[in-house]
Amino acid sequence: MAPRRQDSGGKRPGAARSGSVMNFRTTVSSGSVRRSSAVLPSVLTFLVIVASGGLLLMIEKGMLNSLDTPPPRGSGRRLDSMRQPGKHSSAAVDVESQILQEIRNRTIRTMCSQKNMPHSIWSLSPLQRKTLLQHVLVNDEYHFLYCYVPKVACSNWKRVLKVLNGALESVDVNIKMDHRSDLLFLSSLKPEEIRYRLKHYFKFMFVREPMERLLSAYRNKFGEIESYQKKYGVEIIKRYRKGRAKDSSVRGDDVTFAEFVRYLLDEDVERMNEHWMPVYNLCQPCAVSYDFIGSYEHLESDAEFVLQRIGAPPYVHFPERQTWYKPVTTETLHYYLCSLPQKLLRELLPKYILDFSLFTYPLPNTTTEHCRH
Repeated sequence: MAPRRQDSGGKRPGAARSGSVMNFRTTVSSGSVRRSSAVLPSVLTFLVIVASGGLLLMIEKGMLNSLDTPPPRGSGRRLDSMRQPGKHSSAAVDVESQILQEIRNRTIRTMCSQKNMPHSIWSLSPLQRKTLLQHVLVNDEYHFLYCYVPKVACSNWKRVLKVLNGALESVDVNIKMDHRSDLLFLSSLKPEEIRYRLKHYFKFMFVREPMERLLSAYRNKFGEIESYQKKYGVEIIKRYRKGRAKDSSVRGDDVTFAEFVRYLLDEDVERMNEHWMPVYNLCQPCAVSYDFIGSYEHLESDAEFVLQRIGAPPYVHFPERQTWYKPVTTETLHYYLCSLPQKLLRELLPKYILDFSLFTYPLPNTTTEHCRH
């Protein structure tokens, strides 16, 4: 399906809405060295505590059997069996994924019910709405919308979409992914067409641990992609490395993680590059009622569920990870976060606090004792 010509609407992006919780900038006092959540409003503090502890998970495991809970913010429900039994994750992993999905749904409902949160895409600022619509992919044959998040297997999902619309023969075809051609974006549709699809189509997205996603973007873009080194790396080094402000020999290929974090702290989250923009700002889960929010940690089983839910043909499968792919391990993330000055990390976490709290990821433990190990 050829994409329609994108309609920018001729509107100048407006300033960030005061209703967006991500707009706040926080100065952390010395007394909150290890608890960045202490600077947040009470509702955020509560959600961070919930997301950061295992208590709710244990409670939910006992409650799910006795409570008649509502479906995930829409009509999507995990099916009892997969299309190919025995090939994918074990039953225990699948149950854990369902529990996390239910916790995530309840957290999002609670958080998004607050008055200052957006309740539809039309209540977003022009800039927020533009970002969202440019990240939602449409498939009219199978009636679904997918909000893609860079560094959360979005290239593989785009392969799947291209196979479903006939532009690609197989997800295993060895070609470089074109992230724009043969894909239909919600931003190219008229308002009434957007409303219809938001109301009637199955809507899903995938999330990832915020700091792991950030580190993955840093290592990929500044370690491998020359265009990012020239566009962002040169600027970062000249801005944050002493004595290099006017150095014409800077190539941008040796940006340190600390320099990258300093750059992020000075950036408006709503104008960040999509590879490190918070997932909340990319997909606006309060403005869009997603039927399913999968996770990178359960990618195989969650992807299989989505393919089954949309009625994809049996021959369409989610691509396996390439052999050259180097995942961010727990040890690698631990090393990078513990190498950061504590002050930088305390200032960075509030930028991504909605990703931590809404999607139930624990805040990273970077206490001195933990980092020694």
